[in-house]
Amino acid sequence: MISLNKKKIKKILIIKLRGIGDVVLSTIVIENLRYDFPETQIDYLVEFPSQPGLSGLKEINDVLIFDRTNFWKKLALILKIRRRKYDLVLDFFSNPSTALVAFFSGAKYRAGFPYRGRRYAYNLLGPEERDKHHSAILHLEMLKSLGIHNSYKSLEYFISPSAQSVAEKYMRENYIKNNFVVGICPTGGWASKKCDPEKFVEIANALIDKFNAKIIILWGKSDEEDAQKIYNLLGDRSILAPSTTIQELAAMIARCAILIANDSGPMHIATAVGTPVLGLFGPTSPYMQGPFGQQNEWLRVEGLDCLECNLLDCPKNHECFMDIKIERVIEKVDSLILKNKIKLNSEKN
Repeated sequence: MISLNKKKIKKILIIKLRGIGDVVLSTIVIENLRYDFPETQIDYLVEFPSQPGLSGLKEINDVLIFDRTNFWKKLALILKIRRRKYDLVLDFFSNPSTALVAFFSGAKYRAGFPYRGRRYAYNLLGPEERDKHHSAILHLEMLKSLGIHNSYKSLEYFISPSAQSVAEKYMRENYIKNNFVVGICPTGGWASKKCDPEKFVEIANALIDKFNAKIIILWGKSDEEDAQKIYNLLGDRSILAPSTTIQELAAMIARCAILIANDSGPMHIATAVGTPVLGLFGPTSPYMQGPFGQQNEWLRVEGLDCLECNLLDCPKNHECFMDIKIERVIEKVDSLILKNKIKLNSEKN
């Protein structure tokens, strides 16, 4: 292993693949890198869905796209990265493919996690413990191990002006300014992570009855069926958002007072854009993947022997969501309102 000479760093490549939420959590490093490297070129390597949330950030110079489906595009990408002559590659994903990218990058400094079969690619290593830190903090632990500034803890997500305009117009046409707007988002990367529509309906009705909440159902393309079911069951007590781009969805999330969501990309986007979140958890760990930041809350049904099963499909009856007590949801929402100083409109509209 070698020591990092910060004075030699003129170009940095950050590698972070997988879902949008994973990439959002990695943005915790940006402000820290800019503290130590204010004039350095900082680029990102991500998969296509994550590009919009990074491309407009003023701290990021360029966003490269990793296409896992095409060998020749991967080869062309490696050649492109070599031509750019990065001084430091930070591989926060550290899987076999990204280890190869780092290894062949030509960078003098190549940092990654010491996972089995991948240490060969790196001459700087992050911590070995994957399950000791929240996923956002794990990125800071990598910086810490390299002697890079690591005290800033904000997440970032860029929303384009056009998306802001679409969301502003839609919300203005459907809500008045002082409405207590709560977003319900049934999105989830796999089936067992997704709270059942019937439970979301229970939650929404309780929020309407107690807080006079105005419910907007936010959804992505793979969640249209669940979103429509929630809307049908709630009747005229909710609004179903239109089909949106991920940027427009983010802009609508930013205009909610609170978002209630599964462990998902939109949940992490909400934390990055400053919307308080109540995350609903079952098969994944809220300690590792929960909504990041003290302004947020998470909830799960404690005591189940199948918690954090990480199974894609539930072999039981989805007790981790169906057994959620509405009283606990209300307690968590009360907490969000209190610590975020959210003002409620008690008038019926």
